[in-house]
Amino acid sequence: MKSIGGLMFLLGLGSFVLHYMNMEFKLLMWVDNWGPTVGTAIRVGLIVVGVALWLIGSKREKAAAPAT
Repeated sequence: MKSIGGLMFLLGLGSFVLHYMNMEFKLLMWVDNWGPTVGTAIRVGLIVVGVALWLIGSKREKAAAPAT
């Protein structure tokens, strides 16, 4: 879960930055089909969900690690 969250975070953040440079990842070109406001909301959603998944994955890794 941690790796998927990290990927979502990086894609969302990268897409957010590239959008303002008039570029886009080919994988996420569809986000602006409904307008720039919805596209920005999808990008922010990717970032937020990615961070949440990464944090949950980190907590699970710590909980599963044997105490030494």
